[in-house]
Amino acid sequence: MAERISTAIQDTYDEKYSWCYGCGRLNEQGLQIKTRWEGEETVTTYLPRAEHMAIPGFVYGGLIASIIDCHGTASAALALHRKNGFEPGEGPEPPRFVTASLHIDYLKPIPQNVSLTAIGKVEEIHPKKWQVRTEMYAKDTLCAKGEVITAIMPKTFIK
Repeated sequence: MAERISTAIQDTYDEKYSWCYGCGRLNEQGLQIKTRWEGEETVTTYLPRAEHMAIPGFVYGGLIASIIDCHGTASAALALHRKNGFEPGEGPEPPRFVTASLHIDYLKPIPQNVSLTAIGKVEEIHPKKWQVRTEMYAKDTLCAKGEVITAIMPKTFIK
């Protein structure tokens, strides 16, 4: 079993970066997803809420896209922070990324009331861009795949 690093990268973001609907710990109405290392892969788990329903018994696809999106940008932050010699909670503030491209393939309907697991594989494709391929599972069933191209957040994003 791969070592799991328990600190989520989102828990180490500065407050000014912690309002995202998908992963912001300060956004009380948001998803507040958490992304961690598990060996060389990144992992996020999430239990959809009742309001994430598409039709009775199934999860809205936009939720899946949101989780894969935020998992991707957080995975890139984890990877660059690790490349710089640090794990979450160590060293300087971790880098922040934004989505440059998002692609989702829905493979199977995603049932409600089942915990979802997103597993990411990260690859640097440019000094300022990273690619994250994510597989989304409901229990042991692969339900969706996504690819996020991320870019380092421009300093102009924060006022």
